Amino acid sequence: MIDYKKALSGTATEIPPSGIRRFFDIAAGMKDVISLSIGEPDFKTPYAVRKEGIKSLERGATWYTANAGMAELREEISAYMSRRFEVEYSPTDEIMVTVGGSEGIDVCIRSIVEKGDEVLLPEPCFVCYAPIVQLCGGVAVSIPLKAEDNFILTPEDLKAAITDRTKLLILPFPNNPTGAAMSKQQYQAIADVLRDTNVLVLSDELYAELTYGAEKGISFASLDGMKERTIVINGFSKAFAMTGWRLGFACAPKEILSVMLKIHQFAIMSAPSTSQYAAIAALKSCGEDLEAMRQEYDSRRRLMVDSLNAMGLSCFEPLGAFYVFPDIRSTGLTSEEFCTRLLKEKSVAVVPGTAFGQCGEGFVRISYCYSLEHIIKALDKIREFIG
Repeated sequence: MIDYKKALSGTATEIPPSGIRRFFDIAAGMKDVISLSIGEPDFKTPYAVRKEGIKSLERGATWYTANAGMAELREEISAYMSRRFEVEYSPTDEIMVTVGGSEGIDVCIRSIVEKGDEVLLPEPCFVCYAPIVQLCGGVAVSIPLKAEDNFILTPEDLKAAITDRTKLLILPFPNNPTGAAMSKQQYQAIADVLRDTNVLVLSDELYAELTYGAEKGISFASLDGMKERTIVINGFSKAFAMTGWRLGFACAPKEILSVMLKIHQFAIMSAPSTSQYAAIAALKSCGEDLEAMRQEYDSRRRLMVDSLNAMGLSCFEPLGAFYVFPDIRSTGLTSEEFCTRLLKEKSVAVVPGTAFGQCGEGFVRISYCYSLEHIIKALDKIREFIG
């Protein structure tokens, strides 16, 4: 009889499952549930992207690509980063194509973090960072973000968190789950704190195209002196509604990227060729599709924020991604209780703020990347639940 407690990795076994998926799985087992729990765009992948993917299959272009990704795609990514974010990356040795942004995050952290290294993690944030740090033997150091600061990272909080063991700062903006986005001026204040340190930065920019204020989303690497210490993770899932295509990319100084590429070579080999052909079409010809989706998200965002505030759930205005993060403390319920009861009593699925760090207690994440009809029905049921 195998003793699985001894056979399995203790570190991996101790990692809790994703709080997002837990509520999604519960909802999936119920009938007539309105789910606002997953960051899954309701738009179809733009036609030009689907068409190019189909054409690549029809001509039999299904072989392995270069480990770093197809040269043509890396060239398009380089051109995109230049025209959109005003930062230059060599397609030869500073860009690699990954299996979604998730692989890029994983490979980046594994390339940098060793046992005992501290990784600064502004929370609430996406669920994957801390477990990957833990698997590397590192220490995830939480920097709690505050509603009164609109959930942005302040230079004062960053400076107080840096120690001589700090190896990496993760910048998860625009943010999942809060929707917070940082302006160029706010990023500059962070850059000023980092300038005389050896701290590297993982800038997760998956939602950089989905911003709604006067200022378009920027790349942290575009700030003076920051490119040399920054690994940019981006991809196609959110902006181009390509979640199932599983394609992302990483941009970094060649010294860092060469190590990331080694891990990618042994763990993955290369991203799917069909998805890479499709991504070329996305970057070349789908700017209008992207903008149309962004504008629709913006309309849903305003409806969601206004409705939640009107029903008594205080909600700051998120300027990025497609999530709102209302304060539910006025109900007297914990985040877990609120979500559990809302699901059981009104068949609406949202995610507890604690799924994204303990400082998310008192809040819930609600996604608005669903149809307007879907959102209105869910809001009506939430209003009834509050009543």
